Amino acid sequence: MPFIQAPDRTKLYYEEVGTGSAMVFVHEYAGDYRTWEPQLRHFARSHRCITFSQRGYPPSEVPEDPARYSQEIARDDVIALLDALGIDKAHIVGHSMGGYTALHVGIRVPQRCISVVAAGCGFGSLPDAQRVAAMKQQVAETGKMFAEEGIKSAAAKYADAPMRQAHKNKDPRGWSEFAHMLSEHSALGHANTMFGVQLKRPTLYEMEADLKRFTPPLLVIVGDEDEPCLEGSFFLKRAAPTAALLVIPRTGHNVTSEEPAAFNAALADLFFAAESGRWVAHKKAT
Repeated sequence: MPFIQAPDRTKLYYEEVGTGSAMVFVHEYAGDYRTWEPQLRHFARSHRCITFSQRGYPPSEVPEDPARYSQEIARDDVIALLDALGIDKAHIVGHSMGGYTALHVGIRVPQRCISVVAAGCGFGSLPDAQRVAAMKQQVAETGKMFAEEGIKSAAAKYADAPMRQAHKNKDPRGWSEFAHMLSEHSALGHANTMFGVQLKRPTLYEMEADLKRFTPPLLVIVGDEDEPCLEGSFFLKRAAPTAALLVIPRTGHNVTSEEPAAFNAALADLFFAAESGRWVAHKKAT
């Protein structure tokens, strides 16, 4: 099995297929390297596609020390993957938690990014302190659920969340596959990730100064039934000068696998524009 070592020597499992300009896929909290199969099967015909499981997600290593999980560490793991595979620049495609990480990669090493995708991104990012506190409480309760109930029980509840219902209703087989893969994860990895990454990461609003200086082409994608991510996605569109926004109708949080055709078509347009230098940033009226 192919692994690379993160800066702290944590082993990260990856798979790659195809040739051409590189694409690195960064999965959501409820996903793993398998989440991106609809994208790999499509884009491997024209690109070098890399998918990996983040730390805490088997077959990658699951560190027991909570201090080995943070947003900065997640960002550096992606950069380490680029370095280990000899990739100078890549399209960084992130979903949800992975979307936050993709943004942080674009902020930290913009020269390594051909483009950045932040899909289903924005959970926990709200403009007022009271709602942020409520979201943080929800995050803490989720981490506690995985720590105390074990993976089977916690995964079943998490997979059936309100923002997953659109996927469950329109594509029950696809949703069942998603839920089954989630049930194979590590409860410890999920708890540590929730407490170390999602609970402590800055909100998008707290990242505003960095986002206003964002330079890689940025595509923000959100389903219109992904209520917790709508507000943050609109903020990203307004804050980042290179951002474009796609809202996919009648779609929930699992946008990458719930509507793979629409998602892949949007990525293809982004990749062509970014690689040809035709991705136009916002222009002020004269």
